[in-house]
Amino acid sequence: MLLSECGERAVAINRLGMEVSMKLSELLQKLDCAVIQNTAEREIKGLTSDSRKVSEGYVFVCIVGAVSDGHKYISQVIERKAAAVIVQEGSGVPDNIPDDVTVVCVKNTRLALALMSAEYFKRPAEKLFTIGITGTKGKTTTTYMVKNVLDACGIKTGLIGTIETIIGDEHTPACNTTPESYAIHESFAKMADAGCRAVVMEVSSQGLKLDRTAGIMFDIGVFTNLEPDHIGPDEHASFEEYLECKAKLFSQCRVGIVNADDAHTPEIIKNASCSVESYGISSDADIRAENIKLFHEPGKIGLSYDCTGLVNMPVTLKLPGKFSVYNSLCAIAVTRHFNVDLDILEKMLYEVKVKGRIEIVNVSDRFTLMIDYAHNAMALESILETLKEYRPHRLVCLFGCGGNRSKERRFEMGEVSGKLADLTIITSDNPRFEEPLDIIADIQKGIAKTSGRHVDIADRKEAIRYAIENAEDGDIIVLAGKGHEDYQEIKGVKYPMDERVLIKEVVAELEEKGWRP
Repeated sequence: MLLSECGERAVAINRLGMEVSMKLSELLQKLDCAVIQNTAEREIKGLTSDSRKVSEGYVFVCIVGAVSDGHKYISQVIERKAAAVIVQEGSGVPDNIPDDVTVVCVKNTRLALALMSAEYFKRPAEKLFTIGITGTKGKTTTTYMVKNVLDACGIKTGLIGTIETIIGDEHTPACNTTPESYAIHESFAKMADAGCRAVVMEVSSQGLKLDRTAGIMFDIGVFTNLEPDHIGPDEHASFEEYLECKAKLFSQCRVGIVNADDAHTPEIIKNASCSVESYGISSDADIRAENIKLFHEPGKIGLSYDCTGLVNMPVTLKLPGKFSVYNSLCAIAVTRHFNVDLDILEKMLYEVKVKGRIEIVNVSDRFTLMIDYAHNAMALESILETLKEYRPHRLVCLFGCGGNRSKERRFEMGEVSGKLADLTIITSDNPRFEEPLDIIADIQKGIAKTSGRHVDIADRKEAIRYAIENAEDGDIIVLAGKGHEDYQEIKGVKYPMDERVLIKEVVAELEEKGWRP
């Protein structure tokens, strides 16, 4: 049954860090559900899908996950004095639940959590201009571009993405590209309370598949591109499913902005319920890049182009590659809807810098050093091919591979670097429970299929030292794999390790010995 409008609140509500009191029926008002025990007209004090966070008066939503099933913890949350449990049809609910516990049955508990979270936080998405960005690549960089531009124009903007959630000056490291629905609405509420007028967020295929963004009507939905990725156990069963999940965004946004040049765009927007605009290099895009030019100057690389169509302006980026053209065009297409000052837009695009995404670290005018998150063969091939277009004296690639992961990835990354880089420095990444030298040996097997030169230095700091100390004029050096990560995982322990810190330490130590940039 569809529950009717709820009654009055018992008390004023502050959901940001304080226990609340409200009617369960308030949370259920957007759900098709059946109250199968007790009543929805009762007071509740909190909402969670984590049994460990349940306390007296809470509503517990039983999520069916790939690893665990929340229904198994019903007895535990009852011991913690939960007021109600939300269960999924066909999940085998225990028949010994005390009579004073409300039991509500829904078809999909993940969807229920999303819609209930929105009500719990008083529908905060409606208080913000919401921008959701989906695609295989480009989401992270584009979200930062959009945020930086809007902030610079006086439009305070929150961000939710792969690296972190940003609310004002508060930066919270991310666990998932798209958080669980409760966390999304909690962040939206904090953003609204902090005076944010907009939010830009990465919307992953998993986030769409698992209904983490269900019930949110985005003001703008964005599609960047699509390539085979995230196909396999606990992700997507097929590329077709992957595409279908991405396409869901365009049934829950008012304006769709899409990459005109991606071959999959027609399928992505086939069933779109929104108006659609496009960006790209092709002549039929609404916002286009023309006269693209690369530049490689001492210590830095980048490109410039003329933006034409719905927006006309020159663009210069201190970022390499065609993908940077697309990311910036996307940011232009989004920020156009805010009528931003083009001079500010031009300046912010030039200055944009995203941690771990083709992040140039200024070490020397003789060579270019950058950090990039490329951690699989496809991403590594993309960045190395991009950098080769700048005709460096040498292209040097430093990387390792994660332990307790597919050996195929190691072989593939080794082969890619061996083919494209002039020198590969094989080192350690997150060895986890494997021995670094064993992982290095697997990477060597991939390089052995090529004629590429390589050196092997297991200690990542020492590998970075070797790269810097032996750099030649005009080199481009890319430290791949770690990106924004600031740790190294060894034997189940995450030790602090930020490549930016390592670079500073190495440079300082080398300078003490007479090395000069």
